Amino acid sequence: MDKTLTIPRIAPFGEFEPQAIISALHDKGAQISIDSVNWQEYPYKPLAVANVAHDGTYIYIDFFVRCNYLRAVNSENNSPVSQDSCVEFFVSPTCDNHYWNFELNCIGAINASHRSVRNNPTRLTAEELSRVLRYCSCGSRPFNEVTGLFSWNVLIAVPLDLIGVKYEGKAIEMRGNFYKCASATSQPHYLSWNPIDTEKPDFHRTDFFGKIVLE
Repeated sequence: MDKTLTIPRIAPFGEFEPQAIISALHDKGAQISIDSVNWQEYPYKPLAVANVAHDGTYIYIDFFVRCNYLRAVNSENNSPVSQDSCVEFFVSPTCDNHYWNFELNCIGAINASHRSVRNNPTRLTAEELSRVLRYCSCGSRPFNEVTGLFSWNVLIAVPLDLIGVKYEGKAIEMRGNFYKCASATSQPHYLSWNPIDTEKPDFHRTDFFGKIVLE
């Protein structure tokens, strides 16, 4: 059965002040766990949660992760950040095969596209990517994998109009999923919020998206 996330509306923030936004998301947002281990050959399960809200203009997501390995080799936008310690938000506002994917490693490098099939992405331009606001507790400098116990967060603000959504005070139903992955680390993993039933890891499956409602 598909999961449902109801995203509450909160008062607009005005300026992008990460700590104030993170605090508001923890107090007033909806929290989800990204904890579905869908492929048994990848059993590693770091703690991964997200606090989510919207203000009619942006969807705000604060991802929090606790893990044993940390990697941020990719520092350029639209590079393969899923190889690194990475969090992801995929969303289909029209509840069909058209969707946007937002993938961010722990230093905020972002890979984002609009797609109808996995292998035919329309990459977001540099101007569009600059509208996706980001804050990362790990800073912005790339580094090779390190081992230990790490807690980190990534805050992202996705403009609703960037994904073709106009909020007019009424609930909007969408579909989507949230992910935690790190394919090139010593403990590769592929976690999701809504479970995925495929033979191999594949996040680009709209048929396994859960229900997302903007209040």
